[in-house]
Amino acid sequence: MVTRINPSILAADFANLESEFGRISSADLAHVDVMDNHFVPNLTLGLPIVERLLQVSAIPLDIHLMIEDPDRWAPAYAEAGAYSVTFHAEAAADAVGLARRLRQIGARAGIALKPGTPVEPYLELLAEFDQVLVMTVEPGFGGQSFLASTMPKLSVLADAVRASGLDVWLQVDGGITEDTIVQAAEAGADTFVAGSSVFNGNPADRIAALRAAAEAHPHRHG
Repeated sequence: MVTRINPSILAADFANLESEFGRISSADLAHVDVMDNHFVPNLTLGLPIVERLLQVSAIPLDIHLMIEDPDRWAPAYAEAGAYSVTFHAEAAADAVGLARRLRQIGARAGIALKPGTPVEPYLELLAEFDQVLVMTVEPGFGGQSFLASTMPKLSVLADAVRASGLDVWLQVDGGITEDTIVQAAEAGADTFVAGSSVFNGNPADRIAALRAAAEAHPHRHG
């Protein structure tokens, strides 16, 4: 199984983002949290900054839109050149239509689920998405503790993806450390967002340690 480590720049030094991107060059993608202070109680950055980051990043951008009305706003991130654009199931008016639009533009289309959002309504729609993000904290702020209660939902997803034969990445975001990444990998995740656990040390070393921990504990089927 391919293991992807996507550092969250929410934990980076915002005054030196270009150099911070250089510090995570061994990562698979850079995870960029866009928050609007409406869907979540925090405000981060928006399209103009993402457009600039796309110009300076040597690795693809994995955009996570924690915003209201993604049906209106998400396509612009795909048009700007983001590799992957993930929007929230709870915010989208037409999740399938939006995912198709993102794919049409040329981005991978992802759907995110808050910890309390059931996965069952989306199991029949897996072919419409390239990634499902299971939030392992309540979205809004970095540095929160991992919610192990979300792992059964991830396992259900992993079994459904395996049964379908589809190439759907299963991403987790929130409280990912060398310890919790093991739980997430065993439950079926293959794409891991880590913020403070990457940037609060030597990022290259931290990325390598997270990757090794995940790969040592592959998904237990069934």
